[in-house]
Amino acid sequence: MSLSCALLTVSDSRSRKEDTSGDYLAAALAEAGHTLADRQLCQDNRYSIRALISQWIARIDVQVILITGGTGFAERDVTPEAVMPLLDKEIPGFGELFRQISFTEIGTSTLQSRAIAGLVNRTLIFCLPGSTHACETAWKNIIADQLNAQTQPCNFVKLLK
Repeated sequence: MSLSCALLTVSDSRSRKEDTSGDYLAAALAEAGHTLADRQLCQDNRYSIRALISQWIARIDVQVILITGGTGFAERDVTPEAVMPLLDKEIPGFGELFRQISFTEIGTSTLQSRAIAGLVNRTLIFCLPGSTHACETAWKNIIADQLNAQTQPCNFVKLLK
């Protein structure tokens, strides 16, 4: 089942040309048979992030939103603060599982990841770190299966608009 997805890269330093994390996720979505409804890049500003996400949440054709960047502990990292107030339900297991998997790859540095996920208006949102490796870890180990309607015993596809 093909899902319609939006992709946001949050960065003060990257341009679209340098957005290797966004490029990876766009290619992974396409390879899995999903469509890219929109792709944007915006600066680390909680209100700009929230405004764009709110537009996508309201769109009937956007079922999944992937966000890369802004999940660290630097003062400018505000993606979780931008997204959390919008969520109807948080998926705490996503961040927990992501950090558990990341621990085997980067050790205790994973403590600084504030990766989160949740559901709002029947739209699934994943907030990932900005590194391409972290996006690959999340996609291959968690997200790809949960966006696959054939994953058993459960997946998120049936919950989406």
